[in-house]
Amino acid sequence: MTAPVLEVHDLRVQLRTPRGPAHVVNGLSYSVGPGETVAVVGESGSGKSVSVLALLGLLPPRVATVTGRALLQGEDLLTMSPERLRQVRGPGAGMVFQDPMTSLNPVLSIGRQLVEGIRAHGDVSKEGARRRAADLLGEVGLPDPQRALDRFPHELSGGMRQRVVIAIALANSPALLIADEATTALDVTVQAQIIDLVEGLQADHGTGVIWITHDLGVVAGIADRVLVMYGGRCVEDGTVDDVLERPAHPYTRGLLGSLPDLAAPVGPDGELPDLATVPGLPPPPTDLPTGCVFWPRCPVRSDPRCETEQPPLAVVGAGRNGQSGLELEHRAATWCRS
Repeated sequence: MTAPVLEVHDLRVQLRTPRGPAHVVNGLSYSVGPGETVAVVGESGSGKSVSVLALLGLLPPRVATVTGRALLQGEDLLTMSPERLRQVRGPGAGMVFQDPMTSLNPVLSIGRQLVEGIRAHGDVSKEGARRRAADLLGEVGLPDPQRALDRFPHELSGGMRQRVVIAIALANSPALLIADEATTALDVTVQAQIIDLVEGLQADHGTGVIWITHDLGVVAGIADRVLVMYGGRCVEDGTVDDVLERPAHPYTRGLLGSLPDLAAPVGPDGELPDLATVPGLPPPPTDLPTGCVFWPRCPVRSDPRCETEQPPLAVVGAGRNGQSGLELEHRAATWCRS
């Protein structure tokens, strides 16, 4: 078996806040294999983005306490020195941030920001790096790449800025690509181009991908495995077919039930059927409930342990990984599988 690109074990992130400690990520464990795409889904505030920022050392140490292990190609990211982390970011792990306007330097040209990243991780001349930068901008669909190199972030649209951020993340052909809502600001045509670009990178270099998204349609099209997060915990983990077609956890079923059914019959007056909803609100990380983190909102809770014990991930089935053909466990943190 091929060794995973990334192995995360019992990742925990606690933030210091005026209201007390916020337990944002609580015992998260998963792995990403070469050429595998793991989609991470869940409501806003479930810990998706914070978990990957913690892996790359991008949370301020004054307010964040991070524990656990995160092995990137055998090296623990959480024990690396700042100098070693800077070396790893780029060829080891590239990240597409959620907001391109705040992740690009507003006073540096697009070309300078790309060239800086390319030259930081390779012995490349400035001219060679600039040619590589123009090629990257062309690959992500930016019109007139040579001219775009001399433009500044504020001169580009939101979608164009997002493409620049993606180009920067791909500049050094990383072993692991983390995409945090990478295609949210893009139209569906450019979204398809970016997905094709990432899939090409995976085919050429065996890149592992963590794709954080709210778009379950994108998940169905690109993911091999799906990790469902709620309240900082993984509540379900399995192949994309298992999780989307045979969801085991009530929260996963609620997410899928909230999607509109295009085949549903229209009422006599043309009204559309109501969408299903998950009642209540996610718990604040400063005041997580005891027991199962989802029990206050769970529509099927019946086991008395729900309110007192944290359910472990239990195997509810097995599916076949689309990349490797290996049988993978389908796990869910629940006692209620009806």
